[in-house]
Amino acid sequence: MHRLANKGYVFALGGVNEIGKNMYVIEYGEDIFIIDCGSKFPDESLLGIDLIIPDISYLLSKRENVRAMIVTHGHEDHIGGIPYILKQLNVPIYATRLTLGLIESKLKEHGLLADSSLNAIDADSVLEIGQLQVSFFRTNHSIPDCVGVVFDTPQGAIVHTGDFKFDLTPENKQYPDLHRMASIGSNGVLLLLSESTNAERPGFTPSERLVGEQIEKAFKHADQRIFLSTFASNVNRLQQVVNAAAKVSRKIVLLGRSMVNVVEVAQALGYLDIPDGMLIEPEEASGLPLNQVAVLCTGSQGEPMAALSRLANGSYRQMEVLAGDTVIVAASPIPGNEKSVARIIDNLYQLGAKVIYGSGASTGMHVSGHGSQEELKLMLSLMKPNYFVPIHGEYRMLHQHRLLAEAVGVDPKHILIVGNGDLVELEDGDASLGGKVPSGDVFVDGLGIGDIGNVVLRDRKQLSGDGILIVVVSLSKKDGSILSGPDIISRGFVYVRDNELLIEQINAKVLATLQELKSAEIKQWNVMKRTLKDEIGSFLFAQLKRRPMIMPILIEI
Repeated sequence: MHRLANKGYVFALGGVNEIGKNMYVIEYGEDIFIIDCGSKFPDESLLGIDLIIPDISYLLSKRENVRAMIVTHGHEDHIGGIPYILKQLNVPIYATRLTLGLIESKLKEHGLLADSSLNAIDADSVLEIGQLQVSFFRTNHSIPDCVGVVFDTPQGAIVHTGDFKFDLTPENKQYPDLHRMASIGSNGVLLLLSESTNAERPGFTPSERLVGEQIEKAFKHADQRIFLSTFASNVNRLQQVVNAAAKVSRKIVLLGRSMVNVVEVAQALGYLDIPDGMLIEPEEASGLPLNQVAVLCTGSQGEPMAALSRLANGSYRQMEVLAGDTVIVAASPIPGNEKSVARIIDNLYQLGAKVIYGSGASTGMHVSGHGSQEELKLMLSLMKPNYFVPIHGEYRMLHQHRLLAEAVGVDPKHILIVGNGDLVELEDGDASLGGKVPSGDVFVDGLGIGDIGNVVLRDRKQLSGDGILIVVVSLSKKDGSILSGPDIISRGFVYVRDNELLIEQINAKVLATLQELKSAEIKQWNVMKRTLKDEIGSFLFAQLKRRPMIMPILIEI
């Protein structure tokens, strides 16, 4: 795609019209900047997939122009894809101290730390990279050290808010810099990209401090052990748990690798203050009275292999939930995770636990880290953008954010709702929709990145639905006659011993088909296998209305 030096382009490779997998790109002349590089977890339809990251094929085609990756904060949907992307595109990374610490931990795990260029910034940093100046402003969210980003281009300022809320009584004393935001708006903003996660929620998002008060109350009233599950990266929430545990003299056990990693990083960098001797191993907890133990664990989103899920189904070897224990789920389910979370809560109740879950006034155990409608309007009013692109949310949220922008005076013709890969073209101080760049999902499965495509996923769905039927036949190399078989192997289709008549019918169909092929003097193996698949498939569907994967194996002897 043609690029001119006096033009700018803004687009996303993930995160505009979805929640998760954030990656935004600013391109001006010969300079390309990446904002965030997240991942998201697959839904139940993506069988066997571990992680989803953005497609960066466009960036790889222009790798010599990519100047920097700027990370707004340390949540997984903003940093989770970094190790996988750096393996293909080693670019300097700029982030705040805590965010950088969490990224370092990931890169160390992937063996990439030594070859990576990591650069610490803060809300007062100003970078001169290529022909652009990049500066920042402090916001607050559910993790410390969050910033918004300002790109000063010859066309005008482009602002990316990152994830934010306006918590004026934050637990960590990191107040949103309203004066800096107002100053940026006064100087003129050509284009604002602002998150839309809570665009459907009226009013203001409550302060995180309210959650701390509820956690302390729950800790005071618990008679036995307390299990509290939350996002590992919610460092502010972790500090609240530590504070509550200290007030009632409880020791803390950490369960879940990500929880252990985040606590280690946050404690080492001074973002988490844990009294000496408070952290203990699971084995030590068994020797303490039940009312002196609190457990911080992962799994608030119902992940099947996370600590809370395994505790709920009794498969965690080092610890178990007993009748009378208190379990607190201090997070709201991300859309799509509701069923998994509900299943865990049901299991916990069956174990006899006292379960506290849900956000808002019902329990007070969680508040969102994202600004609601009045906060989104406040950001728009402070920035006073000429053009506005709502990002980071489902399409209905982007639409609602557009209505909020219109309500505070943004010209409706200057509000652009885009999809991943859609170009916003900047020229002579104007913004408009341009063309499109390649974008989409790349699936991570084990050590494989992008090697699982639609064909493999289709096969996995078929296997999960109707199983597989393997037909093994040995043929004579001399005259094509059957030497042995057919042998039928069924996995996930039918139990062979209980369906002997069906197996006999399948054998007869195989023998008849092979005889017809021999009579027609058809010897091409691909034709023979395809014919067997079609004949057996048609027979089974007529008999059972099932479509198992059919795999003929012909052995020539």
